[in-house]
Amino acid sequence: MAAAAGLVFQFRDARWLPDPVLGPSPAVRTPQPVPLVIDNGSFQARAGWACSDPEVPGEPLLRFRSLAARSRGARGGAGTETQVGNDLGSPEPLRWLLRSPFDRNVPVQLELQELLFDHIFQRLGVSSQGCVDHPIVLTEAVCNPLYSRQMMSELLFECYQVPKVSYGVDSMYSFHHNRRQDWPCNSLIVSSGYQCTHVLPVLEGRLDAKNCKRINLGGCQAAMYLQRLLQLKYPGHFAAITLSRMEEILHEHSYIAEDYIEELQKWRSPEYYESNVHKMQLPFSSKLLGSTLTSEEKQERRQQQLRRLQELNARRREEKLQLDQERLDRMLYVQELLEDGQMDQFHKALVELNMDSAEELQSYIHKLSLAIEQTKQKILQAEVSIEVDVVDSKPETLDLDPLGSEQSLEDVESIHEFEPLFAEEQPEVEKPVTTVEPVFNLAEYHQLFLGTERIRVPEILFQPSLIGEEQAGIAETMQYVLDRYPKEQQALLVQNVFLTGGNTMYPGLKARIQKELLEMRPFQSSFQVHLASNPILDAWYGARDWALEYANHEEGWITRKDYEEKGGEYLKEHCASNVDVPIRLPKQAPRTTEALAPTKVLAASVGNPCDLA
Repeated sequence: MAAAAGLVFQFRDARWLPDPVLGPSPAVRTPQPVPLVIDNGSFQARAGWACSDPEVPGEPLLRFRSLAARSRGARGGAGTETQVGNDLGSPEPLRWLLRSPFDRNVPVQLELQELLFDHIFQRLGVSSQGCVDHPIVLTEAVCNPLYSRQMMSELLFECYQVPKVSYGVDSMYSFHHNRRQDWPCNSLIVSSGYQCTHVLPVLEGRLDAKNCKRINLGGCQAAMYLQRLLQLKYPGHFAAITLSRMEEILHEHSYIAEDYIEELQKWRSPEYYESNVHKMQLPFSSKLLGSTLTSEEKQERRQQQLRRLQELNARRREEKLQLDQERLDRMLYVQELLEDGQMDQFHKALVELNMDSAEELQSYIHKLSLAIEQTKQKILQAEVSIEVDVVDSKPETLDLDPLGSEQSLEDVESIHEFEPLFAEEQPEVEKPVTTVEPVFNLAEYHQLFLGTERIRVPEILFQPSLIGEEQAGIAETMQYVLDRYPKEQQALLVQNVFLTGGNTMYPGLKARIQKELLEMRPFQSSFQVHLASNPILDAWYGARDWALEYANHEEGWITRKDYEEKGGEYLKEHCASNVDVPIRLPKQAPRTTEALAPTKVLAASVGNPCDLA
């Protein structure tokens, strides 16, 4: 890790490639339609076929983010346009339009869920007309609410006309896929995903739903926390610190410290910081104003700037000259009134000019005449300097006039004609600062230095209080779940602590769980911690294994007949499913004649006002 820490890492900013439309393979149709396995995750959806034929790949054919964006379309266009998953290209330009069917890890927006299903069936080439005649194996959340399952069953059976469907928990599928011959049937599963983290006890191969616990923290909260930290640390790059880049940092540059406090003490050392800091390079442009200009171009640019300044000054002088001339003409007119003997009009004009006497008028006329004469001379000099067009005064031009007399306009023009010849014989000495160089390293200015953020962000799984959440961490939740069992069952559960889910791929997580178990378990007690071989895809692989094994069995499958008879919330249990909890409506007590008698008497007494009177 330290060897690569001195390098500068580039953000990939990879764009999603649109999913191709796959042609249906004959093997998935004959002799009968094979099950379609869908891992319906809140971060990513994965879909593929559960077929034993070697021609059909045994891996998910579709993997895309569980997102949809519906744009309004161009003005006057054909209407709205809906994009799903990888068709979005990049989520950042459409971040404010993105919608997900999930609330936490439970699908609640069935309209958006229908868009995801349409995308899956279309891209996998499901060719049946008006229906999907393949059995569906679908993952759902732990202890999924009955309303969510009811809406999902209604969508699959009513909209897509599927023959049968099976629901299972993703972490249970992953557990059975990774289970070895020597593994016990009891386990304590720690499943951490994009939105939630679950601690699931498994007894005799079945989920103990009564003692399952959920922590409302996952990869989404970690990415938002990292974004908030870096935006506060680098306010100049606020817009460049996006959620997509934060997810990339979490996946590739973060790790979980075995001892958080001890690791923070290490980061206080400058040597440790320099050897372990990761530098993330933000995109930037190295082209600065003037940095690529030649000396001739710079000279021309300076000449243009000087011309503009001279023209601006000349325009201002002309405007000032015009105003002064108008004031002088007015004063001369008043003076003529005095000379003509028109005293009444003369005194009125003096009052308008805010003057008291003829002497003051004469003084102002004299001063204004001198000012006008000076302005005319400045305008004449400015016109001569514009024609000469000299930017940098050269010391060798002073030797052209040996007599020291004033240069005439013709002499200046002749000097301007011979100026290129002098430049060839004696090149111009450039100024010391010839290029525009920044006072800082521009590339380093656009770098994000990841120090303690590498361990601080994943630590929220064990200390949710770091982001202000009043929840227990993974270690406290594991201890709480274990305390609900007798000591004999606790010893069985900790013999197989199984870690799965995309948020468990942090380096150091397994060692941290082992350290926490060592502190909470009795002295000299044994335990084992296992990590899924592929925490992201093992849920889909486990669902495929189950579908291949039980494709021709009735166990675990909900048929259309079951849906119509028992409702959409009905669940058939199997080894990787939730526990079926039927809806129990309270029975209403029958209304007897004895209970109705007082009511009738009261109604009769109230119904006759005369009796009351």
